[in-house]
Amino acid sequence: MLINRLNRVVGQVNGIKRMLEEDAYCADILIQASATTAAINSFSKMVISSHLKTCVHDDIKNGNEESMNEFLKLLSKLLK
Repeated sequence: MLINRLNRVVGQVNGIKRMLEEDAYCADILIQASATTAAINSFSKMVISSHLKTCVHDDIKNGNEESMNEFLKLLSKLLK
């Protein structure tokens, strides 16, 4: 699922590159860039969710409370 989503993002980036090479209208490029940003944000949310449901959950279940602190530090970096 993540690979499929990432492949779509790659396709969008390639589309933007093609638009630039073909000297497309700037507003159209910006719209595509905005859609690509939204797609990468969605991808990132899926990775965060997966990480929380698997790695962090399993670590806490096994007594590694530090995993939550590491996740919170990561989240702090991501939300800058």
